[in-house]
Amino acid sequence: MRLAGICDMAAGNLFLPSFVEHFNERFALPAQKTENLHRALHVKATQLTDILCHREQRHVSQQLTMAYDRKQIILERSEISEKLAGQYVEIYDFIDQPLEVRWKGHLLPYRVFSKDQRVSHTAVVENKRLGHALATVKAQQDIKHVPKVMTNSAKGGYKKNPRRLYGPDYKPKIAAAPAVEMTA
Repeated sequence: MRLAGICDMAAGNLFLPSFVEHFNERFALPAQKTENLHRALHVKATQLTDILCHREQRHVSQQLTMAYDRKQIILERSEISEKLAGQYVEIYDFIDQPLEVRWKGHLLPYRVFSKDQRVSHTAVVENKRLGHALATVKAQQDIKHVPKVMTNSAKGGYKKNPRRLYGPDYKPKIAAAPAVEMTA
């Protein structure tokens, strides 16, 4: 486009059809067979969603938990899930559906603990006991008395000397000498 002297969108839109035609003349190859060679896909819609999702295998711990996408997945206890400790399950992550955990075709119920959860101060629910505990903690934090902790050196009487300046820019302060009277 730079070689053709095009510098705005309108000129680019006018240039594009001739460019595509020239590009196809130069690089396009005719198909060896002209008939449609696509095969029909005979798959149920439920199988298609299983195919078009992100699937991963995860190891189930002895506590029936596994990690996925910064979340801790905890399997609900059942006859099937009790046998899964130490084995692998498949996690199906769909775009428009919730996560599914499966083992040999069985859908396993689970709950999620998000590692990114944070408790905000505004989310604290008013509670008589909680309100009293928070008031007590706030009163303790409001007290400005901070005990001074002394080091062993300070306990022994050590005092730090002030830093002395040296170098070409340093001009020492000269104390004025007392005037001496001379007698003749």
